[in-house]
Amino acid sequence: MQLFASDLGVDLGTSNVLIYVDGKGIVVREPSVVAIDKNTGRILQVGTEARNMLGRTPGNVVAMHPLKEGVISDHVMTVRLLQTLFRRASQKSMLLSKPRVVICVPSGVTEVEERTVINAAIEAGARRVYLIEEPHAAALGANLDISGPRGQMVVDIGGGTTDVAVLTMNAVAVSSSIKVAGDSFDEAIARYVRRRHGIVIGKTTAEDIKIKIGSVSQRPEEIAANVRGRDAKTGMPREVRIDSTEIYEVLRRLARQIADEVVSVLEDTSPELVSDIAENGITLTGGSAQLWGMAQLIEGRTGISCTIADDPDSCVAYGCGKALTWMNHLTEGPINIAKKRIMRG
Repeated sequence: MQLFASDLGVDLGTSNVLIYVDGKGIVVREPSVVAIDKNTGRILQVGTEARNMLGRTPGNVVAMHPLKEGVISDHVMTVRLLQTLFRRASQKSMLLSKPRVVICVPSGVTEVEERTVINAAIEAGARRVYLIEEPHAAALGANLDISGPRGQMVVDIGGGTTDVAVLTMNAVAVSSSIKVAGDSFDEAIARYVRRRHGIVIGKTTAEDIKIKIGSVSQRPEEIAANVRGRDAKTGMPREVRIDSTEIYEVLRRLARQIADEVVSVLEDTSPELVSDIAENGITLTGGSAQLWGMAQLIEGRTGISCTIADDPDSCVAYGCGKALTWMNHLTEGPINIAKKRIMRG
């Protein structure tokens, strides 16, 4: 067995949890959903199987996301989720002892939120827990050179939060985190379909619409999709056809908030680092970075070339995995990122 065989890198996302095992790569990739029996408290399903239950459970069963907007909203269920996924990672990699874990947190997270993440991981079976900022992990996973003094910019658009950061010399120089991301897009689509078409749809259907015909820049050719849901008045099933222009109108205002946050971070960045970023470009990571037109929108707003990283869904997990190699240099426990940043300022 390898020296660091029991070390895990964990992307604890609002939408998905990815677990990287040292020497094995990503061995677990599951939705952050838990289904439990309310009467007995027994876990019924975790991950994909639980996600398929969303909106389809009987009264005694609840399927839920225990994380919201990048942080833990239900501690007990997060522990149960991590316990199950740690066990799956152990089975796939033959871990024999409690693992040390590098786990990502959004930029600007509070110390209370940090401690909640650490405690959840410890209760789930981790031996030691080290935290890393999401954009830092994303930059490592996207294979950006952040070891030298030249600046790099990463925009990580996940499920619950969008993290924007400028990195240099293996550290975050300037960063910001906003609670506008993939889930915000899904909720906006669901609200629009109900208001405009009188149909109630679930989060999963809204996400499917986003993936199929969603855009945050005007498409050259309009596309459409059939959407099934429950008629808000009659309660009966009904199907409507929705086109991409409608969804563009729904999503563009939220997407502009992300672009505005990128501009805001650039305004707080030193001229030398901004010059580096203008030369190196901006890198997008996270699942929602793949939303049609996102790179064009940010490029148009900033005037800086913008590219989507290879395998953007997995960048943070790969970055956590790379951080395992210098785990002994990481600070164990809360890093109180916000306080450190104020002190640097």
